[in-house]
Order: sequence, then structure tokens, then C-alpha cells
Amino acid sequence: MSKSLRERLIGAWTLVSYVEKPVDGSPTVHPLGEDATGIIMYTPDGFMSAQLMKSGRPEFASGDWFGGSDDEYRQAGNYIAYSGPFQVKEEDQTLTHGMFVSYFPNWLGQTQPRIVRQEGDLLHLSTASPIQSGGKTVMSYLTWTRAGN
Repeated sequence: MSKSLRERLIGAWTLVSYVEKPVDGSPTVHPLGEDATGIIMYTPDGFMSAQLMKSGRPEFASGDWFGGSDDEYRQAGNYIAYSGPFQVKEEDQTLTHGMFVSYFPNWLGQTQPRIVRQEGDLLHLSTASPIQSGGKTVMSYLTWTRAGN
């Protein structure tokens, strides 16, 4: 008997790629760079956490996370982070992420659907409908691989 979608999600996954495709047909972009790094985790008790960042962000000169300059905070802001409950509907293989906490305040309290597809140790997640990003309306596509592979 094959595992359920929920069972297949459980664990940690590292980011392979994050691209956005503008709905107006303009070129695909890598919003956190082609070498973005990240991790997404799904726990057996129904919670998830996603963290993605641009590689090579400079350290704060002060060494104090509350003592950065405006420019240091701006560069550190190349980061996406949220955590909360997740729900799977096995009958239609759908996934939603709930946002109990989020670096982007507009997402707080939201539940966002994801399109999910798994191929072996690769997990493909995308937004179910367009979002605003970088001044454009886009679809986001993220590919993850099982952590430790």
C-alpha cells in the first residue's frame, strides 16, 4: 500500500530552486537569486515551517540583530519565513499552509493553498493562484529535495 500524501510530506526538505513566472508572460525571475537556500519542514503533529533566503547576505557590522543599519535591514530582508498548521486533503491531493507567524505581516492568519506534486525525493510546491511579488503578479514554483540527500 502506498503512503498517503501527508505521510510523504513529513520531514525536512531543502530548497533546490525558487522561481516566479509573471502572469503577463514576461521573463521568469529568481526573486532570491539562483542560489537561494531554504528549508521546509512538516511535523507528524500537523505543523510546518518554511524558511528561504538569498545567499550571501552581509553580516551586521554591530553584531547585534536589533542594531543593524537601514541598509543592513534592507539586505537582510531578502528572506521569506512562515510557520503554522498544514492540512492535506488526500482525496484531491491538496495542501494548505497556515500562517501563525510570518516575516511578511500581510500573511499573518492566512491559510494558503499549494499545488503539490512529488517525484521520488523531489517535492514541487506552487501557489494555487497568482500573488504579488516584486511589483508583478506571479505564480511561484519551488522545488525541494529531501534533507540529507
